[in-house]
Amino acid sequence: MTESLLQILRRQQPEATAGKVLGVLRVNGEELAVAFAPHHTLLEVLREDVGLTGTKHGCELGECGTCTVLLDGRPVLSCLALALETLGHEITTVEGLATPAGLDPLQQAFAELGAAQCGYCTPGFLLAGKALLDAEPAPSRDRIREALAGNLCRCTGYLKIYEAVELAAQRMRGSPMLREPS
Repeated sequence: MTESLLQILRRQQPEATAGKVLGVLRVNGEELAVAFAPHHTLLEVLREDVGLTGTKHGCELGECGTCTVLLDGRPVLSCLALALETLGHEITTVEGLATPAGLDPLQQAFAELGAAQCGYCTPGFLLAGKALLDAEPAPSRDRIREALAGNLCRCTGYLKIYEAVELAAQRMRGSPMLREPS
């Protein structure tokens, strides 16, 4: 019988895990054994314990969307979710969007259309957009606005972001045509 990830962690680092929760997080398709304080948010665990810094600290009040991740395919504000509550669920961060074959169509569209300015809010927009496009392959502009409404950008207007989601949707449906900017 093989040892589980948690058994290995307990055996190798007993002093480092005292007072912490030992759990396996499923992040970007991988199972990761992690020891973390039970009061830590998913945002804290992803950044500090797992080392995935694409998920950004923003307001830490659930108002800006920079910490958005997907939990079982649905957008969640990781600053408001306890990591303990996410055990047994699939977590997708911005680092999990690209594959060895290349960027996700949404990432590609953001890059091509200049939808990211400073980039701080971009991971949240990408993940909220990904959830939308996975659920609705041909969303209207109003539906895109609604789905991204929980994400704030302080650098630019939202037009290029909306256009990037529309372009990615077109490409994902099989149309390589570049949409004319509005």
